[in-house]
Amino acid sequence: MFSNLFMHSDPVTEYDAAFSGAVLIDYSHASKLRLTGNDAPMFLGNLSTNDIKSLPLGGGCPTYFCDSRGKTLFQAWVYHIQLADKSHALWLETNPGRNAALAQYLDKYRISEDVEIEDVTAAFAQFHLAGPKAVSVLEAALADRIPPLAEFQHMERTIGNAATCNIRRRDPLGIPGFDIVCSMEVAEGVCRMLIAHGAEPASLQLYRTLRIEAGTPLYGEDIDENRFVMEIGDAARAVSFAKGCFLGQEPIVMSRDRAGHAPRSFVGLQGKLKEPLPAGAKLFLGNEEVGVVTSSTYSRRASSAISLGYVRWKHREPGTVLEVEIVTGREPVTIVTLPLPM
Repeated sequence: MFSNLFMHSDPVTEYDAAFSGAVLIDYSHASKLRLTGNDAPMFLGNLSTNDIKSLPLGGGCPTYFCDSRGKTLFQAWVYHIQLADKSHALWLETNPGRNAALAQYLDKYRISEDVEIEDVTAAFAQFHLAGPKAVSVLEAALADRIPPLAEFQHMERTIGNAATCNIRRRDPLGIPGFDIVCSMEVAEGVCRMLIAHGAEPASLQLYRTLRIEAGTPLYGEDIDENRFVMEIGDAARAVSFAKGCFLGQEPIVMSRDRAGHAPRSFVGLQGKLKEPLPAGAKLFLGNEEVGVVTSSTYSRRASSAISLGYVRWKHREPGTVLEVEIVTGREPVTIVTLPLPM
């Protein structure tokens, strides 16, 4: 419906705009569920790693859904919203293509709780506005100032004459960003307004490049159902140890209390190669296999490939030089701190 507005310029122009202005990326394929009912906060809190029950209206957080072993089934973000009738609800976002699976998973655990689960993926558009001028572009489109928001805080605002949007602070790309969610009926008008006030339409490929440069893990590339949740890069803010019982809690707490750390760490990697490393490439220290590459991209800022992956805990320190095994042999890569410097 609004794909004609995302006829992107060349990759270099997009990339430069992300660090000098503001880029607008269509992320409408994100999976979106809406949970209503008095028991919704407790229900989600019992099944996921973060403290959903304590989320204030206008608050949000990342979370994971795990199995009993603490292995990751779903990566998600939860927002406490208010509906048009003033009732409260929880907005649950997960990775593209995972909406039906997550809805089915939640329904399996719903017994007598007062919870309704609605898949609203097709009904709502979602855009990511990011860059040093994201705030000024958004304020111009709103014709109003916006208050400082911590990451995952959100607010309702009107863009244009009648386009009510939920605007969420979120920084998956390592630069100031906002997710803008609105009904499909008004999405084209919202896009046009943001572009008219200076946003540069950009591609999902740019989103992926910036995500990897920022060290942001993504289910399907960096996370799967075999990955222990405490190994994932953002586990520290996605797991609450104070909220009470949840599915997968026991092995998560044991990891903290017995070992003091997870067996592996999520890291950034940089070498001299410009070609992205293949997913699944093995990492070595001498003759010892110590890790694996999960995602990789060419970075203009680094003038080389930047990759994400996992290494054994004792080899996680930035500056550690490893070797990655590729078709032509082994090449040195160094563990680096992400996000990359601006």
